[in-house]
Amino acid sequence: MAIKDILESRNLKPSKGLGQNFLINERVLEKIVKSAEIKPTDTILEIGPGTGVLTKELAKRAGKVIAIEKDKKIIELLKENLKNFKNVEIIQGDILKINPAGYSLPAANYKIVANLPYYITSPVIRKFLEVENQPELMVLMVQKEVGRRICASPPDMSILAVSVQFYGKPEIISYVSKNSFWPKPKVDSAIIKITPGIPADSKTDADLFFKIVKAGFSQPRKQLLNNFSKILKIEKIKTAGWLSQNKISEKQRAETLSLQDWLDLTKSFNF
Repeated sequence: MAIKDILESRNLKPSKGLGQNFLINERVLEKIVKSAEIKPTDTILEIGPGTGVLTKELAKRAGKVIAIEKDKKIIELLKENLKNFKNVEIIQGDILKINPAGYSLPAANYKIVANLPYYITSPVIRKFLEVENQPELMVLMVQKEVGRRICASPPDMSILAVSVQFYGKPEIISYVSKNSFWPKPKVDSAIIKITPGIPADSKTDADLFFKIVKAGFSQPRKQLLNNFSKILKIEKIKTAGWLSQNKISEKQRAETLSLQDWLDLTKSFNF
């Protein structure tokens, strides 16, 4: 039975407020599962399982699946669809409000798989890249443009790209047509894979790094000299010297800097 029919039989409708667009393309489902490189020893944290179509495929391969679903209305349907899988734990809650430490996630061999609503994409990625117990990898369905932004390189960097690339390596696995979902969203999507690791330079002060990055991107259309001088409250002549020291033109904009440029700026910051 199609997802649409299953929901209608229970008087349920996809929630626009929760950004629910259910995946109905089996080939795309296979790509997601394959990209996660699941082993029998893995614990999978799935965010937004919906009706459990992807959850079933994950449960067939993993040791355990922890599925976090925010929509109270769909929980009973999810439980019914997964009743034959003893290795699935279903939790009703908001992934952004739940403390990851309460999931009993193993220190190794846990992965995140999710078809993420647009409005929680950045917060979820940041949350799990910044936790002490990082996942081994993350396989996420996101809006196509967001996927491109995350995986960008100069001169098209964004604060999102710098933030993700500081903590790990992102890559686009595949683009996915909007026709692969019901209800059909307005834009295409992308499957991205993020492999977390030691921050780009483990000696870098992360708080200072992000303070400098945020200052640089504070007004993306303005030159770095102006942004840094204004936000970091440094005299322009000193800011120019700092940029020159790192072989960066004072006329450059934040989007043209590489991750290494931001690391170098952080290392040489002594104001």
